[in-house]
Amino acid sequence: MKHVIEQAVKDAIATLGITESRCVVEYPADESHGDLSTNAALVHAKELGQSPRAVAEALLPHLTAALPMVANITIAGPGFINFTLSRAVFTKTVTTVIQDPQTWGKNSSLTGKTVIVEYTDPNPFKEFHIGHLFTNAVGESIARLFMVNGASVKRVNYQGDVGLHVAHAVYGMQALGLSPTAGFTARDLGRAYAYGATAYKNEETVAVTIRDINRHIYARDNQDINELYDAGRRVSLEYFETVYKLVGTVFDDYFFESETGPRGKALVLEHPSVFPKSDGARIFPGEDYGLHTRVFLNHEDLPTYEAKELALAKIKEERLGNYDHSIISTSNEINEYFKVLLCALSQIYPDLANKTEHIGHGTVRLTTGKMSSRTGDVIAAIDFINEVADAALERMIATGSAAPDRTVAEMVAIGAIKYTALHGSILQDSVFDKDRALSFEGDSGPYLQYTHARIGSVLEKAAGVGVTPSTSTPPPVPYPVERLLRAFPEILETALHERAPHQVVTYLTALASAFNAFYATERIADADDKCAPYKAAVASAVQTTLKNGLWVLGIPAPERM
Repeated sequence: MKHVIEQAVKDAIATLGITESRCVVEYPADESHGDLSTNAALVHAKELGQSPRAVAEALLPHLTAALPMVANITIAGPGFINFTLSRAVFTKTVTTVIQDPQTWGKNSSLTGKTVIVEYTDPNPFKEFHIGHLFTNAVGESIARLFMVNGASVKRVNYQGDVGLHVAHAVYGMQALGLSPTAGFTARDLGRAYAYGATAYKNEETVAVTIRDINRHIYARDNQDINELYDAGRRVSLEYFETVYKLVGTVFDDYFFESETGPRGKALVLEHPSVFPKSDGARIFPGEDYGLHTRVFLNHEDLPTYEAKELALAKIKEERLGNYDHSIISTSNEINEYFKVLLCALSQIYPDLANKTEHIGHGTVRLTTGKMSSRTGDVIAAIDFINEVADAALERMIATGSAAPDRTVAEMVAIGAIKYTALHGSILQDSVFDKDRALSFEGDSGPYLQYTHARIGSVLEKAAGVGVTPSTSTPPPVPYPVERLLRAFPEILETALHERAPHQVVTYLTALASAFNAFYATERIADADDKCAPYKAAVASAVQTTLKNGLWVLGIPAPERM
């Protein structure tokens, strides 16, 4: 409906001779100002040489004729034009939701487009920690926003299975006595990495040994190292899959530095003018482009992260086919790195560079501050999820939950974690406060999940007395919660356009609050109330919207809590 009014306003302004309009149509904060409002008259009054109110009055006949679904159009204040929608518009929205819940909120604006979204990117041999959970939450939400806007999305994961960090871990495995025959866990690999990284930093003789291990890993010319490497890689990747299952992510493909490294090195050597020599290394002179210089082949002639990323863009295209857009979601700590990388990529594969977008998001912190896998000062993702799930289960039991079991508790934990990651701008850092994140009383993932489950219980109770959802007998005045319902498709569209999943979070929280206010004053399970079927329909529409919106955020929607 917002788009319809926007077009009508644009057409009306054109009748006054304005071909390029800068006005906006938005939802007013005060409901007394109507369902939608535009500042068109104020924006164009000066160039038309008239007062804003006179311009608004000139636009009114055109808008009235073009918008029969608008019950009332008024001019307020200095010239704002307010639109009050007819009851039929709201009834149609509720009807649409309950008749086709699976597609509610979706649009086809990107139908026919293929988008690759790369995210999470944990490195084998290192711990999958809570920072990776944040990256996963952001990337998954971006992927799903593209999906509900009609795009065909391919989720991919790029992982560093070679490099100095792997050599750190292999050295640590040797020092700690880990062996493929005795077996070890992903947790053991995390300890081994921390041990090797610390020794590399503090002891030069160890650093020489680790650099030698690194060369052997690339060359695959040492049987003992190969056996440790292969076993460690397998254990890491199997462990990562258990985390992906918990958070609800299924990747379409995986890419590894072991395959991009040789290609990246070849690309650098094939373009000596782009990557000139400097002190025995091959660099990209970023200063020539207002950036900074980065090494692409080090003095040992080994490819760096940068060289590998050059090859990755091409390998994605070769393996996944032609695509329209590629998103890479990482921590904003490497924003400058990606600026250089994309600039270098534009010299090699300009078409791929033009359709590659880097989203640098903030990081998640606990009250104890930032973590470091290099020192072993990290909280494993599995441990963190289990800790939050334990606390959720305790709270559910204490509050007399209808479904106090471990599976639901894990769903609540995922909801708490992802809501915290996404409730503010993804460009900003966030702090996880367990007590606040697990609140069932607003501004939390569990609050949205609880409202969804509560509506299911209400509808079951209503069905028990013979009240089933129907839009045949609506009341004359729309309920406030209905005014929020109709905005859902536009929220999903705007959230994708602005790369802002927090807009979905904000919307769902407001919707849940509006429903709970509605339920506090309206009886749904009342067979004697002729409006009860319509109230049930509204409740059902809200439940569907919450479920679909939570899906976009990657948050499960339990049927009972």
